[in-house]
This record gives sequence, C-alpha cells and structure tokens, in this order.
Amino acid sequence: MPSSSKYRFVVSAIFLLLTAGLTPGESLAAAGPVVGKPAPEFSGTDSAGRVHRLSDHRGKIVILEWTNHGCPFVAKHYGSKNMQRTQKDMTESGVVWYSIVSSAPGRQGHVTGPEADDLTRGRGAHPTAVLLDPSGRIGHLYRAVVTPHIFIIDEAGTLVYNGAIDNIPSWDEDDISRATNYVRKAMSKLKAGLPVDPRITRPYGCSVKYGS
Repeated sequence: MPSSSKYRFVVSAIFLLLTAGLTPGESLAAAGPVVGKPAPEFSGTDSAGRVHRLSDHRGKIVILEWTNHGCPFVAKHYGSKNMQRTQKDMTESGVVWYSIVSSAPGRQGHVTGPEADDLTRGRGAHPTAVLLDPSGRIGHLYRAVVTPHIFIIDEAGTLVYNGAIDNIPSWDEDDISRATNYVRKAMSKLKAGLPVDPRITRPYGCSVKYGS
C-alpha cells in the first residue's frame, strides 16, 4: 500500500474508533438537537467567571465549538491557525463564538479559568468567550461527541448546522488548504439569505472527555 494511502487508512481507522459507540447506521450529528428547530437554551460560566446565556444573543448568529487542547484533531486546526482565522473572521462580522470545554476534572483537556485564558492568549485565539463546562451539562444538552464539534445557531435562535469544521477527517495540517470549511460555507449561505447546506455532517475528532 503506498505510504499516503496507508496514512489515510490508519487515520480513517482511528477516526472510526474515536467516533464509535452509536448503533449501526446512526449518524453522530443526527443524535444531537434537531437542526431546523430552536437550539436548546443554556447558560454557562466563562473563564473569567461571567455567566453567558444563549437567549441573550437573540438577533445574532452564535457558533459553539467544543474543544480540548490535548486532542490532535484540535491541535491540527489551532496549530495551523485555521481555527483562529475562522474565529476572527466570524467575531469581527458580529458573530458570537463560544469555545466550550466539557472535559471533566482529571480528564484530558480540563482547564481552569486562568489556564483557559493562557491558552487563548498563547494561541492567538478569537472566541467571544471560553465557557467552562466541567460537569458536561452543556455538552450533554447538545450531545457534543468529539472535539472539535461545531454547532451554528441563526439570529432567530434556530439550530442551522451540526457537525464537523470541515470535510477531511484527519489530523494532518496539510489537508486544511484543500478542505471545505463548513463554518465559512454555512455563514456565506446565511449572509445570502439561503438555507445552510449541508446542515448536518459527521463530526470527527477525539471523544469529549466527560466525567459520566
């Protein structure tokens, strides 16, 4: 098997292991909140101790990004600055972007508020805020399954996208330049007043490190 093909095979196999656990044929994204319906209301505390509520942002687009700095798939998008560029472009256009950490204490990716702030500064990230969800309450509400996992909520509070950040499930930074960024694609549709397409994709990455 050629080396590039062998690499793709190994990554695909790992991807299947990381995203296993649902019944055969069941889509990971389809297991979450219903796209086209109101997004579940939530409140969460950010790294500085401030409380944020989804309902506070009615009239704005809200993007939720589940993250874990120890995950190689997350590292792919932050190491390449792809996630930061996407965040910056979105927040500068008036979008509310929440990076959400649902790793439980003692699990990979768990951070305190100061640690989250250090990561944001060190990586040059541009979220509106980092929400700390150590109990997994918000993660379970949205049924976030991997990091990264992306949800997009429109100005009316409707969930319009649930899935991956792009269409190439690997941790190779070289794949980013030829991938379709689903966040950017969804935003271009929303700005044009068109339906988001695709609305649901299969998220890829490391399993969210819930405590239970």
